[in-house]
Amino acid sequence: MKKIILYSITLTLLILNINYLSAQDNRGYIVQIGDQAPEFIIDGKNIIKENKGKVIMLQFTASWCSVCIKEMPHIEEEIWQIHKDNDNFILIGLAKDTEKRPQKNKEIDFMINKTGVTYPIISDDKSMAFNLFAEKKAGVTRNIIIDKNGKIQFLTRLFDREEFNQMKLKIENLLK
Repeated sequence: MKKIILYSITLTLLILNINYLSAQDNRGYIVQIGDQAPEFIIDGKNIIKENKGKVIMLQFTASWCSVCIKEMPHIEEEIWQIHKDNDNFILIGLAKDTEKRPQKNKEIDFMINKTGVTYPIISDDKSMAFNLFAEKKAGVTRNIIIDKNGKIQFLTRLFDREEFNQMKLKIENLLK
């Protein structure tokens, strides 16, 4: 009887550990590489559908995120300035938890002024787009690279120089 209880406890701990590691492994994403990117509409435009045939970079960001603010100038200099004139590339910053307002958004203006970025940043009202890619309570910064067929090819979380360089290489390869 003791052996059965011991085996049961061991099995339960093993299952809990596997589930914990799996949750850590996805880094809060609910999508995976190879998945078709979920479609979403912002300002009346279906971002994924209307940009099919292009490499799409989605950057989920927030004005209160210090890591986002740190990463944004790197995106500007190392990705946007290199690919902005390429008709086969689009980069969109999506400001998480910001409300769409008829006038300029103060949070988006703050990010632009703080970082000097020139790539487009739009409001992700109530995080509607974010919640299609990541768990509701998951953090930012996140970058999602989508190929010309609308499939997710790269996912980042936080700013890690090695991962960032891999993402740049992925973008370059997808644009070839």
